[in-house]
Amino acid sequence: MLDQISLPSKSHPTTLKIQDELNKLGKWEESSTSTLGAICNGLSGMEDLYKCLDELLSLQSTQQALSHHQPEKWVDELLDGSVSLLDICGNTRDVISQFKENVEDLQSALRRRKGDVCIESSINNYICSRKKMNNDAKKLLVAMKKMDNKAGASPLLDQDHQLSTVARVLRDVNAISISIFQSLLLFSSQVLKSKPSRWSLVSKFMQKGTVSCQEKQKNMEELETIDFALRTISSKREDLEKMQIAYKGLGALEVSIEGLDDGLECIFRNLIKTRASLLNIFSH
Repeated sequence: MLDQISLPSKSHPTTLKIQDELNKLGKWEESSTSTLGAICNGLSGMEDLYKCLDELLSLQSTQQALSHHQPEKWVDELLDGSVSLLDICGNTRDVISQFKENVEDLQSALRRRKGDVCIESSINNYICSRKKMNNDAKKLLVAMKKMDNKAGASPLLDQDHQLSTVARVLRDVNAISISIFQSLLLFSSQVLKSKPSRWSLVSKFMQKGTVSCQEKQKNMEELETIDFALRTISSKREDLEKMQIAYKGLGALEVSIEGLDDGLECIFRNLIKTRASLLNIFSH
């Protein structure tokens, strides 16, 4: 969980804006139940945060403070972290985009109802996509676990006020970014069948408060309702009621995934801009 940062009263207004955005996301982190709607809100807040960060990195005082640094490990840590976040965001985008395509294909097949074979083929593609998304998300979570362990490992020693403030802000931005990506990947890593053991991932990878069993169940409903209906269609294809349930659920899921896809694209552009700014500053 992200600790609320406290900056001196004389901090630049842009730095205070970042503090405000970080605190908002800290509250989101504490209250989020990892539903698609909550994750979209987190991505939106993350976009606002990076807009403020871009303003901070554009300030002459910030650039001067960072460009006059002595070569230290925390600089490498920030630059490595920016690359890792780009990789995580890019890979997550690929996972979500592929799943989005399969959702659209299945929805189209259910809408056309062009025979059992066509529907069954689309259902199988969807199920394979869910399994692949599950496996890919788990791999990314492992990578983020390692990244999270390295974050903040290098001490900030003998820094002036401006430099230490900017460095801590950058670290906090990276930390909340990791948390938001974790929430999205944990949702994506839900398996097709209900097994309580899969929630052990939460305690391993998330630094949040305890999530109640009721909340866990609620989080699963968005995908499980569709999974249940599709399993019924597979075994009893004339059941139009279950087909309608699956179609309706896929429609809602498509809208949510569209929001995730758009949000991840915006974040990816912001991450590229942030890394370019850092490289430009540290190269002087």
